[in-house]
Amino acid sequence: MTYIPDTLITREFREKIVLVGVLFPGVSAEELDRQLDELALLVDTAGADVAARVIQRRDAPDPATFVGSGKVQELREICLAVDSDTVVFEHNLSPAQQRNLEKILGRTAIDRTAVILDIFAQNARTPEGKAQVELALLQYRLPRLRRVSGSLSQQAGGIGTRGPGETQLEVDRRRLVQRIHHIRRELKEIDRTRNVQRQGRERGRHREVTLVGYTNAGKSSMLNVLTGADVVTENRLFATLDPRTRQRQLPGGETILFTDTVGFISNLPHDLIQAFMSTLKSVQLADLLVHVVDGASEDAELQISAVREVLTEIGADHVPELLVFNKADVVGSRARDLSKLYEGSVWASALTGLNIDEVITTIGEQLRTHDRVVTLHLPLDRGDLLAAAHREGEVLDTTMGDEYVELRVVLDSVGAARFSEWKVVA
Repeated sequence: MTYIPDTLITREFREKIVLVGVLFPGVSAEELDRQLDELALLVDTAGADVAARVIQRRDAPDPATFVGSGKVQELREICLAVDSDTVVFEHNLSPAQQRNLEKILGRTAIDRTAVILDIFAQNARTPEGKAQVELALLQYRLPRLRRVSGSLSQQAGGIGTRGPGETQLEVDRRRLVQRIHHIRRELKEIDRTRNVQRQGRERGRHREVTLVGYTNAGKSSMLNVLTGADVVTENRLFATLDPRTRQRQLPGGETILFTDTVGFISNLPHDLIQAFMSTLKSVQLADLLVHVVDGASEDAELQISAVREVLTEIGADHVPELLVFNKADVVGSRARDLSKLYEGSVWASALTGLNIDEVITTIGEQLRTHDRVVTLHLPLDRGDLLAAAHREGEVLDTTMGDEYVELRVVLDSVGAARFSEWKVVA
C-alpha cells in the first residue's frame, strides 16, 4: 500500500512539534531565532503547538540526515522527552533526508515548505485556489512517494522479489503525474478565462492597482477601507489566498480596480510560486503595486526585502511601487518613522481609517506620473469624441473655441494613441 497522506499535519488534535534550525556560516544567531519565531507562527497557524526548539551549528548540511548522526540521536531523545508527534526543520529536506530522519526518529519529519503548503491547503476556498494548492502539494509529494513501512519487506533484491513492489510504486507515480498534468490543464483554462476578463477591463480603460505585501500585513483590511469591500479579515498568516477585485473612484473621478493577492513570506516555496503564477499575473500586469507593510513589526525592513525578492522572481519588479506602512494605530508603532526612511511612502491604519485619504491621494498622484497630459482640439460637432475623452482619461481643463473644444486631459500611451489625430503637438 502506497503512503500518500491527505494532509501534512494531523488536525484531529493539536500536535506537539519540535522545531529544528541549523546555524550555517554567514547566518547570525539573531537571524536564525527570527526565522524559528516565524516558523513557530506557521506551525501555530497550521494547528499545532511547539514543544521544543533544537539548534545546531554546522558548516554544511549532512547529506543523509541534514544535522548529522549524533544530533539526530539527541533530537530523538528530546522528542521522546516532550512526546512530540512531528519534527519540523526550518530548512528544506531532500526526500532521502526525510526518510532517514523518520526512520531514526520514529516520527514524522517535515520542513518549512510542507508547513506552508499545509496552511495553503486549509485556506483555499475557490476552485482555482484549491487546484493551485493541490498542484503544489502533488509536486512536493511526488519525489517523496513511498510505501508504508514493512509493506516492501520482501524487496531484498532476490529473483522474484523486486518486481511487484516496484511496479506498484511506478503505477502510483504515474497516477500522480497524470493528476499534475490534469490540474495544469485546468489552470490553463482558468488563465484563459482570466485573460478574457482582463482584456475587457483594458477596453474599459480602468487602471489596476494590486495590493501586495508580507503575510498578515493587513492587505485585506486595506482593500476593505479603500473600496468599502466586506472581505473577511483574520489576524493570522495566509488568511487570504484567492484574489479579490473591487473598484472605487479617485477624487478626480477616475475608476480604479483594486486587487488583493496572496501574502508573501521569506523563503516562499518555488513550487508554490509556480502553482500560483496565474493568480500572480495580476501583480505583473498592474499599473501600480501598493506594497502594504506591517509598520508595527520589528522586522518590517526584512519583510520589505522578502516581498521584493518574490516580486523579482515572478517578473513584477518593473511595476511602480507605493509603500504603505500600515498599523499606525498600534501603540509604539514604527509606521510613521519608517515612512520617513522611504521616499514617497505613506503611513496609515487600515483598521481605524487613519490617514487613508492621504493613501488614496498618493495612489492617484502615482498613477498620473505614469500618464501623459496632452492637449486635444476636438471639433464642436464631435460630441462622441468629447465623451470618449472623458471616458478614456481625466479631463483637467476645457476651453471652448469657435470651431473646436480644447481639452487638457491625462491619457496613458494607449489613450494618447487613440486621439493622435486631434492631439496638439507642442
